[in-house]
Formats: sequence, C-alpha cells, structure tokens
Amino acid sequence: MTEYLLKILIVGDGNVGKSSFVHRYVSGQFNKSYKMTVGVDFSIKMLHWSDREKVNVQLWDIAGQERFISMTRLYYKGAVGCVVMFDVTNSSSFLNCRLWKQDLDNKAMLPNGGSIPCILLANKCDLSRWEVSAESIEKFCRANGFVTWMETSVKDNKNIAEAMRRLVKEILSIQSGWNPLEPKRDDRVDPEQESELSNSAGSGCC
Repeated sequence: MTEYLLKILIVGDGNVGKSSFVHRYVSGQFNKSYKMTVGVDFSIKMLHWSDREKVNVQLWDIAGQERFISMTRLYYKGAVGCVVMFDVTNSSSFLNCRLWKQDLDNKAMLPNGGSIPCILLANKCDLSRWEVSAESIEKFCRANGFVTWMETSVKDNKNIAEAMRRLVKEILSIQSGWNPLEPKRDDRVDPEQESELSNSAGSGCC
C-alpha cells in the first residue's frame, strides 16, 4: 500500500473556529470550551483513501494572534495545502483572509514554485447574523486563487469532512501530476474506514 504524509495548514484570525474545526475533523467531537492556541498545535488523521493508498493528514493549527505572524515561515515549511478560515459573523476576519493568503503565497510554495492549494472556509454558518455575503466570498475566492470555498459549521458538523476531502483530493491530484506513473486516485472515503490519531501539542479552540 502506498502511504502519504500531507502537511496541511489551518490559518485565519483568532476565534474563528480553527482549533474547533481540527478537533471536530480528527475526533468527531465538538468542544464548546475556548482556549487560545499559542504558537501552533498539530494533529494527525489517517484516511484509507483507496484500496492501495493511505493518507496521513498532518494538521498544523496556526495561532491567529498578530504576535505569532512573524513565526509563520517556520510553521509553513513543508506544507502542501492550506485551509484559510474566517467567521461569517465577523467581517474583519474575512477581510484579513487576504493578508493570510498573501503571507502564505510568500512563504509556502510547491516544488515547481507555484502556490500551495488552499480552500476558503466560511465558518459559523449556523449563525444568522452574517456580515459577509456569499457573492463577496465567491468573488474573493476567484480573485485570490483558492481551490473553492465552503460554508462550514463546526457546531453542526457541516462540511467538515467534505472540505478536507476536497482539499486532499486537490493536493493528491497535483502530486500525481509530478509523477505520471502514480495510479489515479479516488476521492471517495468510507467514513467507517477512517481512523484517527490526535497528537496535539496543546488543546483549545481558536
């Protein structure tokens, strides 16, 4: 069986739900408590991607506070994909996604020099007081080179696994392009075949 290790970054402003997203994706649980991420936390989730392929997704949850931004070059090293997240009830967190994407494009690159694939997540979509329109998100997504964007709710477990599956599929598709001898991959994942291993440097919901 072919085994892959994919380092995926989770970035965005503080308190948009990054750590809760990672915890929900890895453990399937929603943590209501909030504890600010300091520096970076990491977790690992194993996916049985196909009959011949196993993917270890290594998630790096990057602190959203400004004092940690200067350290992102170190955190970004070796990353092959990224989730950029904002809170739909906080328009400034959406506007700051441009800065996160620019920082990422300047510091994390594919072997061919291109940008690593990124997905934009509009989190807390279960709340009614949206400050950002879907039209604005769609326009921003296209203008800034995101693979796609999705509405997510960590609380309601909406589009959590789906978003990660879409990003992993894009990453593996790109890597397949580097090596045309590798087999075609299937993005269908049986939830019963998924197993999780969480190895967090800290805990908390950012």
